[in-house]
Amino acid sequence: MVNRHTAQKIRKTHRYLGLFIGIQFLIWTISGLYFSWTDIDEIHGDDYRKHHTEEPKFTNLENPSSIMPGLEISSLELKEIAGNPYYLINREFLIHAKTGEKKVLSQSDAIALADKHMIEGLEIAGVERLVKTNNHHEYRGGKLPAYVLSFKSPNNLKAYVSIADASFESIRHRDWRWFDFLWMTHTMDYEGRDDFNNLILRGFSLLGLITVFSGFLLWYTSSPSVRKIFKKIKNKQSR
Repeated sequence: MVNRHTAQKIRKTHRYLGLFIGIQFLIWTISGLYFSWTDIDEIHGDDYRKHHTEEPKFTNLENPSSIMPGLEISSLELKEIAGNPYYLINREFLIHAKTGEKKVLSQSDAIALADKHMIEGLEIAGVERLVKTNNHHEYRGGKLPAYVLSFKSPNNLKAYVSIADASFESIRHRDWRWFDFLWMTHTMDYEGRDDFNNLILRGFSLLGLITVFSGFLLWYTSSPSVRKIFKKIKNKQSR
């Protein structure tokens, strides 16, 4: 059995560890509860997406090799923008599938793509061109440049459309932003929000483990039952 001085050190260590890491434990619990009580589809904005989008059919399209002779093509995709057919070539640029004219996505095109993918009844408040994001931006990691479409909505609804390939990228709203903030506090990645292997999280995880073991050790050193057992063993050995 440890002496009183050692037991006091264990108690003091456990108390200060609990105070230091307890706040993060509380944050982990709150964020975990939020994650478990929310519908991830709603967080992704699926409530604002159309469940089915009809792709128009086109005829008399030109061969992209004849439109742009000598062009090396590694990937080819047919896309519809505002009722017109376009080839997305090598995931880099768009050309009209009949005239061969290069396409630069306009704000009206982005609105047409949003209307195609989002539910009816949403009113657009504004459209902006986005060319740069940081690690905390809600569109971080998305294709740039892009158009951000803001809607008249109490939850600050926004949609992002990639300019280069005319793809409807993502929907962001208030609940997603709460989720994203709590995710940052959960992963403790305060630089990019998505890295589970950061040093801060590893350090707090180890401290949490030490706190739990110190609690077990504290119980062991201060339990009357354990003292009685050791006392009985000591008495038997002295006989």
